[in-house]
Amino acid sequence: MIKNTNTHWQAIEADPRFQTLHRDKNRFLWRMMLFALIYFFCLPIAAAYFQLILTIKIWGVINIGLLFALSQFIVAWCIAVIYARRANHEFDARAKALIEDADDIKGVI
Repeated sequence: MIKNTNTHWQAIEADPRFQTLHRDKNRFLWRMMLFALIYFFCLPIAAAYFQLILTIKIWGVINIGLLFALSQFIVAWCIAVIYARRANHEFDARAKALIEDADDIKGVI
């Protein structure tokens, strides 16, 4: 938690480490979003063009289409877990270091 509310945000924004952090985080998020969009749009595309595959029975009334639709919930949770882990181990630590360094700079200014 940030204790000092007078953080020198211009110093943080000008820091090359912030720009690298921002670029890395954006790149990671765009890749995750692209994967999610492709995966999620596969179901309506399959429903429109590959009905025979989706209607293959697995067990009782359970078919591939139903399993694929339910797998989208699992994929969404996996994406959330992957992001949370990456943020906790990498992005947050780098951001905290930037804020602490900016607070030190502000004390000197």
